[in-house]
Amino acid sequence: MTVMMMTFVLGMFFFGGGSIGLCVTFVLLIAWHTALQPMFNALTFKLEESGIPVNFGIARSVGSLAYSILVAGLGTLVEHLGIMTLPITAEIICLMLLASLLLTGRTFRQAMAAKAGRGGDPAAKAGEAGQEAAGDEQAEPAQPLEEKAEEEKIPLREFIRRNKLFFVLNIGVVGLFFSNSILNNYMVQIVTDVGGTSEDMGRILGVMAFLEIPTMVFFSRLKRRFSCQLLLKVAAAGFTVKIGLCWLAGSVAMLYAAQAFQLVSFALFLPGMVYFTGENMSPGEAVRGQALFTTMITVTTIFSSLLGGWILDVSGAKMLTFIATLATAAGAVIVFCVVDRIRK
Repeated sequence: MTVMMMTFVLGMFFFGGGSIGLCVTFVLLIAWHTALQPMFNALTFKLEESGIPVNFGIARSVGSLAYSILVAGLGTLVEHLGIMTLPITAEIICLMLLASLLLTGRTFRQAMAAKAGRGGDPAAKAGEAGQEAAGDEQAEPAQPLEEKAEEEKIPLREFIRRNKLFFVLNIGVVGLFFSNSILNNYMVQIVTDVGGTSEDMGRILGVMAFLEIPTMVFFSRLKRRFSCQLLLKVAAAGFTVKIGLCWLAGSVAMLYAAQAFQLVSFALFLPGMVYFTGENMSPGEAVRGQALFTTMITVTTIFSSLLGGWILDVSGAKMLTFIATLATAAGAVIVFCVVDRIRK
């Protein structure tokens, strides 16, 4: 998929603005990128199968740091060197991604081979390794491979039937992440509407990503003191306040201030949902639960891209952020009403 993305990026060098070719290239890039993101979350579980412990919060925070540096720098480069800076950078990043995937794959195969040589249940030992890394959680009893394999075959329809409230919670996720997608996709129009430039947009997105890092790095400590249910409710409120301030913003400075709530919105919700799913479901159901959560984020990205562009053309950036505020508030209400009622 990474090689395919590199191929599509090449189209950006050859097709002119407003052409059908450029439009098709962008659609393919967005589709591939949207499909690729959930796979990286799934890598967490895949690596743990081989006994490689992964601290999801710290790992994801490194991604936020890289993104923060990248978008802040690209905003300035585009201002001074032109728009072609973007596809050139995209090809370089894809090459780096491809190299890291190859290295990760080799490490995984070596770890699995070592596990097979020593014998035993890789999944159970992965849990033990993860506990040693975390040092603060009780070990789950080892589960027979046959039982685990059977649980992982749970069909989606059966999963939803058994976890109706969790499905409702994920409808709330659509509302919450609607504003997140709007800010990621249309920040340049939102910034321009209050008198900013593409350089301001890059810096705001950089600040937004950078502020995710502290919460994600220290999430394991937060989880020890507070329940995942409470953390998810705080995050839902944070999403709503952040997009509400963006709607009310009359200057670039106020948009900067609104990003402070990234500390208690996206940065809190993403790891919180991962841990909440694992705590409240059996192993096979947790796999389905994670897949449903990432699918809902993907659905939100598609929905916000289609609807957001139309709203922006018809009514402008203010109306777009207003509707995003309403959608996010509705999602927060669902989270508040449902999350405490979900039990293992």
